[in-house]
Amino acid sequence: MEYTPTLRNFGPAPTADEVSALLEKIGPQARRNCRTEVYKRCFGCIDLTSLGATDSRRSIGEFTRKAIELPRHFPEAGSVASICVYPVFVETVGLAAGDSKMAITSVSGGFPSSQTYLEVKMLETAMAIENGADEIDIVISIGEMLDGEYDLAGNEIETLRAEIGDDAILKVILESGTLSDPELIHKAATIAMEAGADFIKTSTGKNGIAATPEAAVAMCLAIRQFAEKTGRKVGFKAAGGISTAESAALYYSIVEEILGEEWLTPERFRIGASSLANNLLSEIEGREIKYF
Repeated sequence: MEYTPTLRNFGPAPTADEVSALLEKIGPQARRNCRTEVYKRCFGCIDLTSLGATDSRRSIGEFTRKAIELPRHFPEAGSVASICVYPVFVETVGLAAGDSKMAITSVSGGFPSSQTYLEVKMLETAMAIENGADEIDIVISIGEMLDGEYDLAGNEIETLRAEIGDDAILKVILESGTLSDPELIHKAATIAMEAGADFIKTSTGKNGIAATPEAAVAMCLAIRQFAEKTGRKVGFKAAGGISTAESAALYYSIVEEILGEEWLTPERFRIGASSLANNLLSEIEGREIKYF
């Protein structure tokens, strides 16, 4: 598919000034949303993540069991949306989770750099699905986006979309901190959605430039525009450096303001997090919790 002509149908992108003005408007709303009910809703939208070099089958098994048992210890908080791991641990999560309804998310496609052969990305993705992944997180080809090679970036996503089939969820990471400019973030978001993404996601958290509220605004505006033009409602995932309950409430508020209440469910809103889970639990329980 040719994406350059398609982009003309989904403009214009917001300017940096427009993004800043909208964030300023959302500020009071975000402060009002720093409350237990919102923290509970954010907790239920977490992709509980372990993507460390020291991960092992033992540690991921224990991590999974703690996530599955969490509602028994903290019924007020409930359950997270999914557990997110490297592809090699998908089967480990599945075995530890047993009959749990919790989704299994796998990063794939040469995560976090996306710098490998397309055939390798396809095989890695297919193996993750075969081993039980319900959701796949891939990274858009950042270098191609920066070079303006939009067809290459989009067609790769299309290929991986076909590889996972229609039953699994595809989240495409834009690495928004590297793209930086709202116009380029808008283009990447549009290409990812047009190529078949079910979610667009801010960042990997692996390159030193984490999620930002500015990128979230630009992405949510692109999602709204895409939904208005196509009727398809793509989800938003914030990830990378989100550790406090207040920051979770801010991203929740951005989605609430731009996309509306119908997006504030795990089907359309996710937060990729590790330390955030403990901090939200602490706010919900009213005492310091170090469960994970």
